[in-house]
Amino acid sequence: MSAESASGIQRSQVDLLDFVDWSGVECLNYSSSHSLANALKQGYREDEGLNLESDADEQLLIYIPFIQVVKLHSIVIKGPEDEGPKTVKLFANREHMGFSNVNDFPPSDTADLSLDNIKGKPVLLKYVKFQNVRSLTIFVEDNQSGSDITKIQKIVLYGTTVETTDMKGLKKIEEH
Repeated sequence: MSAESASGIQRSQVDLLDFVDWSGVECLNYSSSHSLANALKQGYREDEGLNLESDADEQLLIYIPFIQVVKLHSIVIKGPEDEGPKTVKLFANREHMGFSNVNDFPPSDTADLSLDNIKGKPVLLKYVKFQNVRSLTIFVEDNQSGSDITKIQKIVLYGTTVETTDMKGLKKIEEH
């Protein structure tokens, strides 16, 4: 018997929003009137009228650091049928990426989003590639229709936190 619900999310997986380090979140090529907060922040991402929009072309580059190490299980990227994202490349623990070097590195996983995915069906990730994630870079390469603007209504990252050892709490064993 599978522990997965009808949505494809396992019960043990949680929305990792509370573990996002908001001070380090970045997005490249977004329209200033349609920022990443619209798709990522609680409350905003539930509002169908708000979305993240690309600016100069259809591509977006999103960097999301975490306040602690996480295991990433799946991702939901919701958008409109025509302008929603299509090809999405995910990079674990890859900092300081730009459009000039995004193709220099192999992605940890690539998702070709179907219409079901952009309506809210989760994309299950190559779990073994996302075990010790300190940051996630999401590269939206194109959209469903090939238009100049990509729109994302909601981004949800599902996974678990990694229990880490507090090295300061350890005591040195003295030899007698």
